[in-house]
Amino acid sequence: MTPLFRLESVELSRGGAPVLRGVDAELPVGAACIWGRSGSGKTSLLRLLSRLADATGGRILFHDEDVRTLDPLDLRRRVALVPQVPALVGETVADNVLYGTRLAGRTADVSRVLRHVDLDPELADRPATRLSVGQQQRVMLGRALALEPEVLLLDEPTSALDGRSRDAVEATLLHLRDTLRLSLVVVTHDRAQAARLADWVVELEDGRAVRCGPAADLLAV
Repeated sequence: MTPLFRLESVELSRGGAPVLRGVDAELPVGAACIWGRSGSGKTSLLRLLSRLADATGGRILFHDEDVRTLDPLDLRRRVALVPQVPALVGETVADNVLYGTRLAGRTADVSRVLRHVDLDPELADRPATRLSVGQQQRVMLGRALALEPEVLLLDEPTSALDGRSRDAVEATLLHLRDTLRLSLVVVTHDRAQAARLADWVVELEDGRAVRCGPAADLLAV
């Protein structure tokens, strides 16, 4: 089966300093994780997948197409990034959910989206800033989901949450994977989270992919 993403000798430099060094890896359809310590290049690699930045060497294929040949805005609707820290816009929860779709000249069923991310649709008209951090993170998931993407890219999606909120967000992510058949690519430094969420793991160390394979094998030791 063709992988969702294939990375071939991917290089990235910033200010003349190497960030990613010849990364060769595959990310299959389903739930994958980019795992490694802080500073290993995880977030930088995630940004390359949706062309928020471009590699300085090598290439990245999405469904066997070089991402540099794809329209960046179209790619970002198909491959939606959820940032580590909620980046709220507008006033209400609905404003935030609809932000991306409005830029794309589309709309979405806000109530349906909120139910998918386990938020009460009655929150749609509430100021987003009055929600808990865990709820705000779900709003960010909803904003990405409203674009009807194929893939969710998640950058440390629970790093700012307490244990209870973390568990709830993880359960929502697995629900989205299973019910909507969304693929997930999750960046985390947490080995236990990688084991809970991913079927496939790419381990980064100092900008290099040092291991790549089934989570059950890579995280067993």
